Amino acid sequence: MSSESDTVVIRHADPGDADAILRLFDEAIAWFVSIGNVQQWGTEPFSTQQRQIDRVTGWCAEPGAWVAAHPEIGVCGALVLGEANDYVPPATEPELYVRLLIGSRDPRAKGIGRRMLEFADDQAEEAGAGLLRVDCYAGGSGDLVRFYESCGYVRAGEFSVGEWPGQVLERRLRPAR
Repeated sequence: MSSESDTVVIRHADPGDADAILRLFDEAIAWFVSIGNVQQWGTEPFSTQQRQIDRVTGWCAEPGAWVAAHPEIGVCGALVLGEANDYVPPATEPELYVRLLIGSRDPRAKGIGRRMLEFADDQAEEAGAGLLRVDCYAGGSGDLVRFYESCGYVRAGEFSVGEWPGQVLERRLRPAR
């Protein structure tokens, strides 16, 4: 028996994927607004903000940028792996950092976030890193932090960027050498 996620292909992103990734952000923002979460990314679609368009386009050109493509809905997820964001403390051992993870709200993409995090595990192991870290919005209901915890990540520190509360989480793939 196969599932929808079996038909998804994860491939390197390219600048041509920027519009599709912006659509994922726009979907997420619309959903956040509908549930009253306007603190995470605001209320304006990313596709209408030049700063966010430039940011997403830049991510697509990075060597650690990946997209998940579904045969019916196209790009249904994006993952950017690389070095830690500058607002979090650096790791003390070799790591791979999840700089971006976003998935579609379309029911046919259910589970894509978990699948992409499993892919990140594989990428970290190939790179010789025993640690994966990620940061996320720690406000609101806390559901996003709990999502990462359900994927095997543990809380590793809090931070804030202005009024935006963040949580760093980590997942150890193998013992540190």
